[in-house]
Amino acid sequence: MNPSALVLGSLVFFAFSGCLHVAEDRAERDRTVGHAANEGAEVHVADGLAAVRAFAPGTVELWTEAPALRFEIATPAGGGARTWTLRLRNVLPDAEVRAQLANGAALPLATSRPARTEMRVSLELPPGARATFTLSAPDASSLEPWRFAALADVQNALDRVEDIYRVMNDDPAIRFVVFNGDLTERGTDEDLLLFQQKLGALNVPLYATLGNHELGTRDDAFQTFYGRCSFSFFFRGVRFTLLDSASATLDPLVYSWLDGWLQQGRGDLHVVTMHIPPLDPVGERNGAFASRPEANKLIARLAAGHVDLTLYGHVHSYYAFSNGGIPAFISGGGGAIPERLDGIGRHFLAVDVDPRAQKVSTSFRPVD
Repeated sequence: MNPSALVLGSLVFFAFSGCLHVAEDRAERDRTVGHAANEGAEVHVADGLAAVRAFAPGTVELWTEAPALRFEIATPAGGGARTWTLRLRNVLPDAEVRAQLANGAALPLATSRPARTEMRVSLELPPGARATFTLSAPDASSLEPWRFAALADVQNALDRVEDIYRVMNDDPAIRFVVFNGDLTERGTDEDLLLFQQKLGALNVPLYATLGNHELGTRDDAFQTFYGRCSFSFFFRGVRFTLLDSASATLDPLVYSWLDGWLQQGRGDLHVVTMHIPPLDPVGERNGAFASRPEANKLIARLAAGHVDLTLYGHVHSYYAFSNGGIPAFISGGGGAIPERLDGIGRHFLAVDVDPRAQKVSTSFRPVD
């Protein structure tokens, strides 16, 4: 056999026998988000809806990815800390927390608010205990009309993102912000931490998935600071599903989760967001999935799942269109280098939802 043909055949074999899914590692790590153990103590966040930023017997710090969630803390049977301090970050300003032991007994909690979106909780836990905590808000079950905001692509404008937050703060109807990727330019630990620090200027929490710029240094950094890349939650009659399309594809594991989330969302308003859109409505930049057949497959799945709204980033402009009959918006106005000559500057979207009427509408909010 020709030696060059042998080498080529070997390369083809290894290419097809190895990892073919570029987002596979991130999807697998999503399984581990929200779980930690240390010195016999454990913490488990249901559905992985919070990143465990710090954990040791007596101390828990969570960065939440949803307005309502549950988590458990188990203490060592042979002793361990009795006084626990919980730091819950990125929470609704009016969020409340309750706790109970496995036998149903309520646990008394001492809470404080060092910041609008941060809660500190102190409590006593006996050895060998398993306590369940519920974080929620008074209006979590309300079906009255309400509003959230959508933003993407801050990137190299991180130093002035407070401008956007000030405009958002001027609208007290905004309950939280959904962020569709490219928080920073380089995705370094320092930049991701700075983005979190800048959120101190925002009056409401921000729930984010990642973009391609968060892959620049190491693609696990986002999960360390913010949590899962693909996740779903329910609030005030609306299901929200955020998907990891940062590699211009969805991992097969994410598709399996999506099927379940689509089923859970049937009968309710369902908003699906991601960074890179499946299809580019203009087509001049190829700002879309790497595979057109996969893009069509995803859109068909969203349409069959009766999704009511799709939101994207990645393209640094604003486009309103439709994919698979679903209203779609690209809003990449967080401050990254804009498309030339389109006249669209920094902006975000305000999204009004009416769960009872099953209606959703968006409005363009300029910042500059």
